[in-house]
Order: sequence, then C-alpha cells, then structure tokens
Amino acid sequence: MANYYSDHPEIAFHLDHPLMKRIVDLKERGYADAAQYPDAPVDYEDAIENYKRILDITGDVAANILEPNSESVDLEGPHLENGRMIYASKTFENIDATRKAGLHGVSMPRRYGGLNLPNVTFSMLSEVISAADAGFQNIWSLQSCIDTLYEFGSEEQRQKYIPRVCAGETMSMDLTEPDAGSDLQRVMLKATYDEEAGCWRLNGVKRFITNGDSDIHLVLARSEEGTRDGRGLSMFIYDKRNGGVDVRHIEHKLGIHGSPTCELTYKNAPAELCGSTRLGLIKYVMALMNGARLGIAAQSVGVEQEAYNEGLKYAQERMQFGKKIIEFPAVYDMLSRMKAKLDAGRSLLYQTARYVDIYKALEDIQRDTKLSLEERQELKKYSRLADAFTPLAKGMNSEYANQNAYDAISIHGGSGFIMEYKSQRLYRDARIFSIYEGTTQLQVVAALRYITNGTYINIIKEMLQSEVAEELKPLKERVETMTGRYEEVLGEVKTEDNQEKTDFVARRLYEMTADIIMSLLILDDATRAPELFAKSANVYVRHAEAECAAHYEFIKNFSAEDLESYRA
Repeated sequence: MANYYSDHPEIAFHLDHPLMKRIVDLKERGYADAAQYPDAPVDYEDAIENYKRILDITGDVAANILEPNSESVDLEGPHLENGRMIYASKTFENIDATRKAGLHGVSMPRRYGGLNLPNVTFSMLSEVISAADAGFQNIWSLQSCIDTLYEFGSEEQRQKYIPRVCAGETMSMDLTEPDAGSDLQRVMLKATYDEEAGCWRLNGVKRFITNGDSDIHLVLARSEEGTRDGRGLSMFIYDKRNGGVDVRHIEHKLGIHGSPTCELTYKNAPAELCGSTRLGLIKYVMALMNGARLGIAAQSVGVEQEAYNEGLKYAQERMQFGKKIIEFPAVYDMLSRMKAKLDAGRSLLYQTARYVDIYKALEDIQRDTKLSLEERQELKKYSRLADAFTPLAKGMNSEYANQNAYDAISIHGGSGFIMEYKSQRLYRDARIFSIYEGTTQLQVVAALRYITNGTYINIIKEMLQSEVAEELKPLKERVETMTGRYEEVLGEVKTEDNQEKTDFVARRLYEMTADIIMSLLILDDATRAPELFAKSANVYVRHAEAECAAHYEFIKNFSAEDLESYRA
C-alpha cells in the first residue's frame, strides 16, 4: 500500500540532523510531560520515533484517502448556500480522516490537547498532505494560526480556543481587503468597542480569505479611529458560533479548487482583542505571516515531489521511437533537474524550520522562566537565521514548484494538457504559491537587507568551513568560485550606492544567494547520505553554477544608465 511518507526516505533523513537533539530537548523541557501524558516521549529517541509514527500515519492517510479524493474535490469545489461556504463532498471526508487520525493541534502543548510537535515535523506533515492535495493542505495547515493566539493571547483565550483546534475545528486569518492586498497598512475593517456588550464589534469587508468560513478567525482590523497606517491596526479573534459574518462570494480560481477563497462581510460581528491594541500588523501579523510562509514552502515542496513522481512515472512507461522516453537525454535531463531542485529546496525548507524551532522554543520557555545569557544569545542567533532563511525558503520553493509542475507537463507532451492527467492540476495548483502569503518579489524585498548588510555572505562563508566527502570536493570548489563572483558583484553594487539599481538587480542577487546556500546544503546532505543525494548534489551545483554565471554577467555589465532601457 502506498505511503506518501515512507515511500520517500529523503523526508525521514531530515529528522537525523544534528540540530534535532537541541530542538527536541527544548520542546520537551526535560521530558516532564511523560509523567502525565501517556503519549509523551521519555527521551530523545522516543520523541523521534513518535514523530516517525505520526508521519507514517499521515503518509497513509495522504496516499489512500486524500489523493484518491483529490480529483473529485478539484472538479466539485466548495459552493455557497445562504451566506455559508459548503466544502466539496470529499473535503468533508478528508477533514474527518485527519481528525480521526489525530492530526490537529500539531504544534500545541499537550495540556491543551495538542501533539507538541516541532515545526520541522509540522512542515513534513504539510509536505506529505500537499503532495496528495495542495488545496486540502491549505485547510488543514491553517490550524497553525493558533500559534499566534498561543503566543499573544491571554491564558483565558488559550483555554477557550486551543482545545477546539486540537479537536479539529478550522481556522483562518482574515487579513486582506479589496483595497489592501500586499499593502496591509491600508486595512480599513473597523473595530469599535461595545461598552454595553463588553466586546469589540467588527464591520467591513475582507477579500481573498482562505478557508474564510472557518470556525475561528484571526482578524486584522482598524481599532484606532482616524488612523491610516499600520499603527492603528489590532488583531481580533472572531468565533463563528457568535454570528455576524457572512460569505458574500467564493472565488472561482485557476487552481487549489478544494481550498475555499471567500469574500466576507462583517456586520457588528462580536470579537475579542488578541494581545494589545496597535500591534496587530507591526507584531502579530508579522509572526503570523512568517509561519504562513514556511507553510507555503512546505506546500511547494509537496507539489515539487508529486510533479516529479508524475513525470518520472510517465517517462518510465511512455514508448516513442521504439524505446521508453526516459532513455532520451532531453527527458532524463529534465527529470534530474526536477529531482535536484526538489532535494535542494527540501533541504532549505527543513533548515529554516530547524532555525524557527530553536528560537520559538526558547521564546516559549522565556514566558515561564528567565533565560541564561547563553540561551538569550542562542535565541537571538536563531531568530535572525530564521528571519533570513524564511524568504529564501518560501520564494525559491514556490518558484521550483511552478517549474517542476511545468516540466511534468512537458514530459507528458500533449497528454499533459489533457484534464484527465494529474499534471495539469499540479500546474494549476502551483501557480498561486509564488503569489499568496507574499509574492516572490516581496520575498526578495525581505531578503535584500540581509544581502546588502552581509548576513548571507557571512552565513555562506561559515557553511564553506564544513567538510564534504572526498568525491564531492570538486563540486565544493565550484561553489567557492560562485561565492567569489557573488561577493564581487555584491561589493560593486554596494559601492555604487544607487538604490534604484540595487532594487533592479535584487532578484538576481537573491537567486545567487539561494543557489549558493542550497548548493552547500545539498552537498552536506550528500556527504551524510550519498545514496540519497549524491546525484542531486552533482546536478544541482551545475544548475546553480549556470544560473550564478548568468546573473554575474548581467550585474557586472549593468550600469545605472541602463535602467532607462527598462522603464515603461
């Protein structure tokens, strides 16, 4: 029987990373839960085995329930009845299956009914579910919104809402509006305090809300009358049980049909303030979005994997000119690049998730006890690394998902354009990944300060100190050459000190940064598990080398005067 986890040993490999011991120790806090909760691990090895069991259960559900339902969900989609969103029929089956499998409240502490899993494992679960059905992954993974409530809500709110999410109730984050997409400072949904009722009232419209008719919503709204910027925005909790919100429209989308995208009308909807006023965008949404971006990176890796699977399977079966098409260099070149991007992108995803895990666990501990000097330094280090790596993981993997889905159709030829083949759905689903939760262009903006202030080049130089297997040293030398060229053009851009030119070449610098970091990550993976990653390391480094060479030549020969040729 198929299993979307155990069929791909490359996933489990990332549970064996040296940082995992520190992550698990921090997450389990001395394994004290074992005395109270029968499913809590007693030591590190027990925790890893627990993660593997949960992943195996998820892989089974994904392969044997979610994936078989995916075509029906794609064809039916959600629909609107009397101001309510109704999921596609098979989506209800999917939700029921994940609830029965205990796959909710993944990141929450056990005292609220959660599984207390780290982000690394949550990302693996997201990847596996996305490979089966990327649209359903949206519905399921939005349970991570509860992390923001856990971090910034009151203990009363935690007790009230977290157990419901752990039991399988759904969530959404209601941020965007018709006039406020990426520019969330323009949010105008109005929040006013009702003294008589002792609650806040929300009025206005939200648009493009994923899973918008969920049970529990986190809502960004303007609480400070007369303000027009982010300082007037606060975060609120809306409970569907209380009424006041209707679905006005469900968007008809290119892909991810199973994931309902709603336009909502708020009419005196009662809500609770989450955290403090005025910090909704400045603090809470930033935390919420970083988590969401990691989720999209995992969603992207899942589709990268499934696109590769579909392309490989078709190439192994399709006969042309008397032989299987996988024997043609043009086809196996394409497949090798798909696999290399998948392996390198996955490595970047899980490295980012590990950084997030360490600093988030330390922040959680800090709520209860004072950290030591060493722990405060550790928190600062990994918070910075997570912030630097998240835009790379989200941006590059969302682009790779699009590229792999495109190539899967190419391998299928004309059949790939036919709706009966899965590759067309993967292609349609993948297109949104580089748009929502911050476009790739916005990921470049987020990464640019770390490019120009030297953070990435310092990370790269530190990574270059690691030893690789003897047979991989020639590849490492090529990465060292790439790094020299990257540092050279970066230095020239900084010296020229022309902001418009810097912004113009930022995407190329971003891709060079990611290419080099992913090359070093895949070399490390291949050193530790050559049977899994040696081929991908060889292919990926050559791919990165070609990209970096092209970007180097462009930036090297581009002057500020050339900008005029590109202006509309």
